[in-house]
Amino acid sequence: MALTIPSMLLKQLYTFGSLKNTPDGVRFSVKNRLSDATLTGLDRLIIDNSDVPLHAVTIDLGGGTVLTPDDLAQNSLDFPLRRTLDIHCAIEPLALGKHKIEVHFATKPFGKLKLKVEGAISEEKERLVRIPRSDSDDYADQAIKERQVFVEKLSGQSLKHTAHYSFDPHILSGNIENFSGVAQIPLGFAGPITINGEHAKGDFIVPMATTEGTLVASYNRGMKIVNLSGGVTCSVVGDAMQRAPVFVFANARDAREFVAWVRENEDQIRIEAEATSSVAKLQYIDPYLASKFAYLRFNFTTGDAAGQNMVGRATFAACGWILDQYPGVEHFFLESNLATDKKASQVNIMHTRGKRVTAEAVIKRDVLIQHMRVEPESLHYHSGIANIGAILSGANNNGAHSANGITAIFIATGQDVANVSESSAGIIYTELTPEKDLYFSVTIPSLIVATFGGGTALASQKECLGVLGCEGKGKVKKFAEIIAGVVFAGEISLGAAISSSDWVSSHEKYGRNR
Repeated sequence: MALTIPSMLLKQLYTFGSLKNTPDGVRFSVKNRLSDATLTGLDRLIIDNSDVPLHAVTIDLGGGTVLTPDDLAQNSLDFPLRRTLDIHCAIEPLALGKHKIEVHFATKPFGKLKLKVEGAISEEKERLVRIPRSDSDDYADQAIKERQVFVEKLSGQSLKHTAHYSFDPHILSGNIENFSGVAQIPLGFAGPITINGEHAKGDFIVPMATTEGTLVASYNRGMKIVNLSGGVTCSVVGDAMQRAPVFVFANARDAREFVAWVRENEDQIRIEAEATSSVAKLQYIDPYLASKFAYLRFNFTTGDAAGQNMVGRATFAACGWILDQYPGVEHFFLESNLATDKKASQVNIMHTRGKRVTAEAVIKRDVLIQHMRVEPESLHYHSGIANIGAILSGANNNGAHSANGITAIFIATGQDVANVSESSAGIIYTELTPEKDLYFSVTIPSLIVATFGGGTALASQKECLGVLGCEGKGKVKKFAEIIAGVVFAGEISLGAAISSSDWVSSHEKYGRNR
């Protein structure tokens, strides 16, 4: 039985902006953005409700290879993910403006499909000055050199340092566009730090990329305090990545009924979502109703990937099925801002985004006094005052500087640094033990990290993950526990420095670069 593809998802095949008039007709492009398939036939092509004769249609595979629909019927064509085909129609030029395109084609394993989209012919503008690109190999040395020369001529600045790197630029495909060089950031190591986790067990040397003086020294000092107290216990207590579409209806009652229907059909929605990935698993859908809007917060687990793109694709497929099945939706948007991607938010603090991880330890009284010149009572008292300050400021956390350590590790290990906006939320709690030691904990409710995919496979980033023993699949929870332990060390270090009035003097000694 052929697999079904929702009509909205099928529209992704069309490359918007590709509809062009040519000297011998009209052309547009399709690209496989779904999954590997085989193209077995092109049965019909309609533009503006008029059939284009199939003998006037050709399929350009690139490299000088062109097929007709008859050729395709006799010999099927591999159509792997990301492959692009140009479809040429020997017809009269199209007028400026929007045009309806409908393509009927046959595939394996999806059977017969119908792509219906709107393209547009736009007026050709005077050619703009653009950064050089190569259609054949944009990561080749020649293409990179052309960009470097272009930037130097346009800016007047010599690229003496940024133009030098030690890896094959082709590994950057999918990570950066217009690659022209590197920004070198100093890398230091802190530790080792003793982590007593479920996934991270033992001592770890921590790579930290930063330009801020005292940062590595401060975390290193905190790690010493942690180790002298027996290490820090770290636990991943939650795991979820979201995409939050919104469906708009005529009124609030219709929106309410839609949410009830979604709940009844959640099992099928899960099947549609998970068909897009072997990794993403839909845990639950959290609905929110306001006015005539139905917000659905899809919650997934994403394995060792951070997963934003993964869950976006899965949610898009699920919503495509919903739109094909449920009448009355007036508008739909894949993201409503309720997932709060790359933004600090209360909803993520309450419900988890990425990994929710807690680091905790009892810091010994004599260790604090001997090595930090501060008593547990002072740190605990200062923590209470800082809570009031956090409330007054409207901050999303009551910690001191979790963003420092997280950002430095993110840069070193190829994480999406913009996720620091969510990941830096830290919930601090302290109490004095009966022995007058200090129980200290930090919970990071939205730590978005990966050990697979994204920038984690790049040369130096992969090395840094390797130093931590966190490179590759099956390591993301270990990585999350290590980061939580590092954040813990940083909070102890800075909290003690402020309480003992060492903060300014430390910066004057280690952080001056004037």
